[in-house]
Amino acid sequence: MIPATYTLSQITARLGGEWRGEDISITAVRPLADAQAEHISFLANPKYKAEVHDSSAGAVIVSAKAADGFEGRNLIVADDPYLYFAKVARLFSPVVKARGGIHPTAVVEPSATVPASCEIGANAYIGANTVLGEGCRILANAVVQHDCKLGDEVVMHPNAVVYYGCTLGRRVEIHSGAVIGADGFGLAFAGDSWFKIPQTGAVTLGDDVEIGSNTNIDRGAMSDTTVGNGTKIDNQVQIGHNCKIGSHTVIAAKTGISGSVTIGSYCIIGGGVGTVGHIEIADKTTIGGGTSVTHSITESGKHLAGIFPMSEHKEWARNAVYIHRLSEMNKRLKTLEQQLSDGKDTQ
Repeated sequence: MIPATYTLSQITARLGGEWRGEDISITAVRPLADAQAEHISFLANPKYKAEVHDSSAGAVIVSAKAADGFEGRNLIVADDPYLYFAKVARLFSPVVKARGGIHPTAVVEPSATVPASCEIGANAYIGANTVLGEGCRILANAVVQHDCKLGDEVVMHPNAVVYYGCTLGRRVEIHSGAVIGADGFGLAFAGDSWFKIPQTGAVTLGDDVEIGSNTNIDRGAMSDTTVGNGTKIDNQVQIGHNCKIGSHTVIAAKTGISGSVTIGSYCIIGGGVGTVGHIEIADKTTIGGGTSVTHSITESGKHLAGIFPMSEHKEWARNAVYIHRLSEMNKRLKTLEQQLSDGKDTQ
């Protein structure tokens, strides 16, 4: 049974860090402006130090450097206050475990393997030859089609869908409306119409992957579309067929990744990013929101951004040449202005 409250000493015993002041009991995590005496809050950015003084929070998570300014307050001193706050929040909001059992309205095909520890919700469907790991939660109206394999403790929220033949690692979480393994957008032009290319691959998700609501990950045309361990994908993201995404990468909402793109590990991709197909993005790349990625990024650790207004392609192509030379052109312009100002001949 999870206790309703934790003292500061209990929190630090579980999570590390150092508590200072009274060993008070905490019932929840709250932002500084809303926190009361029974709550704990945090200071991650020093520019908000004044809000700590004004807050009624019973305790505050701070860095060692910031702690010197809050003598007399109840504190937990941590190396990374934001990460520590996240871990404290998890204490008060633990992961829900499966309640073993199959709802009477669920449909489980006879050839499927569903351990007794799994929770299968109302109107859920488990297809033929599909194998579920221990402790999975397949919630109301979720669908796992035939020939899939799910690891332990997978959670599929209501109305999530996994198409046939897909593989999900342990502790994968798929939010409502997400579709894993729909056909990729593969078409060949037949002179007067488009011929659909059969999409015979699938999707493989590693351990601890999280997929946001209404996100789509297309199955591969021949080999699998893959997502590495620990990668987190936000709501309303499109991942095209044959993409390879590394481990511990994060992708924010409304991003569109075209087919056959390879993205490295530990990348950060902002909201609304779009890519062309068949490019590579190196490990630890950061791409700002709204950026159009038109070519491969081969050097690890780059931070890239840029929004270019839509225009006719020929005009865009001409202007793009000059965009990359703006810094050089600006320097030349300043030199010419200085020469004019000095009365020198610029011919």
